[in-house]
Amino acid sequence: QVQLVESGGGLVQPGGSLRLSCEIDRAVLTFYTMGWYRQAPGKQRDLVARITRDGKTNYADSVKGRFTISSDNAKNSVYLQMDSLEPEDTAVYYCNAQSIFDGSLAWGQGTQVTVSS
Repeated sequence: QVQLVESGGGLVQPGGSLRLSCEIDRAVLTFYTMGWYRQAPGKQRDLVARITRDGKTNYADSVKGRFTISSDNAKNSVYLQMDSLEPEDTAVYYCNAQSIFDGSLAWGQGTQVTVSS
């Protein structure tokens, strides 16, 4: 059973930065497409950024130029660097892993990001 352990959320002022981390346990990172999703209160869970095993990335339009997704195979981890944060970025952020073999999904427990002055 794949397990995802997230960390790095918190409270930050508008314009600030945070870095989220997601470590994949009991699996090999290169066997998965990894993504970050977020869900604000009363809204659906939406894709923020995704990275494939060969390093291709895609982003939601709302975060392009501000957020960067990256991975470290040696550490079995994926990261989301969030810069120029806005109040609209406030949400619970979830790490996601999709198997390249059968498409099965795994989710992290979520980490709260709050952007407020």
